[in-house]
Amino acid sequence: MPVQKLDHVNVRTSDLPGMIDFYQRVMGMKLGARPGFDFPGAWLYVGDQAVVHLIETVDSPPDYRPDQRLEHFALSATGLGDFLAHLRAHKVAYYCRVLPDFDIRQVNLHDPDGNHLHVDFPPDEDADLSDYDGT
Repeated sequence: MPVQKLDHVNVRTSDLPGMIDFYQRVMGMKLGARPGFDFPGAWLYVGDQAVVHLIETVDSPPDYRPDQRLEHFALSATGLGDFLAHLRAHKVAYYCRVLPDFDIRQVNLHDPDGNHLHVDFPPDEDADLSDYDGT
């Protein structure tokens, strides 16, 4: 039974409305069905797949710690130029990299809780990969 793909990422947050807004408005995900758990949260979908699961916590999530193991999660996409323009329109800071040996275009950004995510685009997509500070 080999592993086939990443199914979803589960993120704790003390700002559920802000995180829902970010993943809908900035990342283009849709709020969708979620099991009737006895704790607050939300599932955000890409197509039929619940990709980001949010769990609301009472206390603020801890800041990044040296012993933290999950550094980021990644999504794949197409439409690099449009995505960068969308991030700038929403004043979301990002930095871009081209992965050596793979030529993948990578857009790195952070959600409202400071979680690092990157969106990977195919090598045949071209756009201005200058960093943007969100202003």
